[in-house]
Amino acid sequence: MATADDRLDELEAQSIYIFREAFARMKRMALLWSLGKDSNVMIWLARKAFLGHVPFPVLHVDTGKKFKEMYAFRDHYGKEWNLDLRVDPCPPLEQMDPTLPPATRSAARKTEGLKLALEKYGFDALVAGIRRDEEATRAKERVFSPRGLEGDWNVREQPPEFWDHFNATLPAGAHLRVHPILHWTELDIWAYTKREGIPVIPLYFSKDGKRYRSLGDEDITFPVRSDAATIDEILMELATTKVPERSGRAMDHEAEDSFERLRVAGYL
Repeated sequence: MATADDRLDELEAQSIYIFREAFARMKRMALLWSLGKDSNVMIWLARKAFLGHVPFPVLHVDTGKKFKEMYAFRDHYGKEWNLDLRVDPCPPLEQMDPTLPPATRSAARKTEGLKLALEKYGFDALVAGIRRDEEATRAKERVFSPRGLEGDWNVREQPPEFWDHFNATLPAGAHLRVHPILHWTELDIWAYTKREGIPVIPLYFSKDGKRYRSLGDEDITFPVRSDAATIDEILMELATTKVPERSGRAMDHEAEDSFERLRVAGYL
């Protein structure tokens, strides 16, 4: 009979395969580090895939509005994990599309910052820690997801992916988004984090009856009601909760098409 560890082993093996396949086929790859639980698992997997070392840059596109605990985590583990860390700023809010709702407009800074970083470094592949179970438009993604010259995403023109055959062919100037944990769930992330002993930002654990399920910018991310103060308690909570993972993200409560507008324009 298959066990929980068997499932985690299968997920890990598939993700490591994706990392190695992308690294073998792309010339200039970088891993996007948002400092949250998913991208920390990605760094852990990358280190496993490449014998304890991440052999490509790790990019943090910084809005300057993360929680202080997130910056402390980045500075500490960027050194401890010996990462080739690149930190690039995002453009100011005033340069973003004024027709977007407030929180979505703020989040758009990350999209534009990413475009500037792509132009600066010339990356042809970006590894991102999105999951299909997170949000409806992400459920339509591919593991190897081509992006247009402006970083735009065309949901109707994605390559088929049968039997783990990935299309890495790109037109000149375009780039690829690679999603090694697309097939994971939030529950998987926490179960793997517990098993592997991956460091965790304290904001994920309950304090005064609230905790963060998802971490973004401090001014547009809010905690949810929860008494889960350990990973075991988080796992128990996730087994029964009906509260969406991104319920604390202000952007997800704005106009119905806000998130899709950002994703089409190149958002993660």
